[in-house]
Amino acid sequence: MLSEALLCFGASSTSTDEQDNFEKDDEVCISSIFSDCEDLDECISHAAKSIGLEDMPSYKVKKGNQSDWIKKTQESFYPVEITEGLWVVPEWRTPPDLKATNIILNPGLAFGTGEHPTTKLCLMLLHGSIKVGDFFLDYGTGSGILAIAAIKFGAALSVGLDVDPQAITSARQNASLNNLGAEKLQLHLVPSKKSCPTTDEAIYEGVEGQNSSGTGVISEMEKYDVVIANILLNPLLDFADHIVSYAKPGAIVGVSGIISEQIPYIVERYSQYLEGISVSKMDDWACISGNKKINVIAS
Repeated sequence: MLSEALLCFGASSTSTDEQDNFEKDDEVCISSIFSDCEDLDECISHAAKSIGLEDMPSYKVKKGNQSDWIKKTQESFYPVEITEGLWVVPEWRTPPDLKATNIILNPGLAFGTGEHPTTKLCLMLLHGSIKVGDFFLDYGTGSGILAIAAIKFGAALSVGLDVDPQAITSARQNASLNNLGAEKLQLHLVPSKKSCPTTDEAIYEGVEGQNSSGTGVISEMEKYDVVIANILLNPLLDFADHIVSYAKPGAIVGVSGIISEQIPYIVERYSQYLEGISVSKMDDWACISGNKKINVIAS
């Protein structure tokens, strides 16, 4: 769980060194790759707290050059089958099934590689929810994986928002890898006070701002048929009304980025906005979805 949580808080990849005869009290070593801009104390502390660890795990830092980082990152990613006929394929790998729906991805410095359970849960929700011609909003787009998937599933328009410039850069590159232009997939940088945010509060502190193209997408409420936010517990709670306000009445809203123990907090918070709430789980991570109530007024 810690290995997966680290991916949510800034790690670009992780690997776990665990012996076959592992016992409860044995030490486990997790190797993670971070970019230089990350505050490791904050990243590791938030990851530990998110899964209920009281003590800060001990760690040591080994710096490498960019070419080593790129090589190690690429070696750690393989094609991932999300469900039958749907694959997430790293740019440097060959798709296992050329006839399948293949999302080509170079994750770069952004979250969303298809390997994390929350990404898989959101992709499966999208796969079963998007109808031809739908408008989709990805609230906290990261690598752009969900925004790209929505177009491949039939959406007429897909919009991704993020406060991290590196995420927007990565998402635009991934859109190009999948031959998707701005007429169908729009990506917008939401201003933030910090250029390299690492905490829940920093990541979403600027969410009410203007988008990079000045077209007013941020203020277009009740426009989208499907809205998904795969972020973190605190912003999901703090910005619940804002997330839901983008959805049309009756639209599908999905939120993820939480562990099973956090489900009651999300259900309680979103029950005032959503009906028919359902929960899907994978490896102790969860995705919660429902339909926006007809009588909810955008705030």
